[in-house]
Amino acid sequence: MSLNLKPLADRVVVEPLEADDVSTGGIILPDTAKEKPQQGTVVAVGPGKHSDAGTLVEMSVKIGDKVLYGKFSGTEVTVDGNDYLIMRENDILAIL
Repeated sequence: MSLNLKPLADRVVVEPLEADDVSTGGIILPDTAKEKPQQGTVVAVGPGKHSDAGTLVEMSVKIGDKVLYGKFSGTEVTVDGNDYLIMRENDILAIL
């Protein structure tokens, strides 16, 4: 996949996982009742952030990592019909 979106500095582009259509109890959920997913796959990574000393701090996530992020993290964007989130690396809570 070739994504025409290159994040700057310590930003990451994440493709959110689809929200579940069925609850854990087996109830089918309508679109209005689905919760926003908090997991996704990293599809693009910026070069990193410059420290106060001027050195480049490498990113700890890489393309293909499955990550867990906060419920209201990032900015939603649509590129070529696909939905993505652009967020700072420190908005990512964990790598799964």
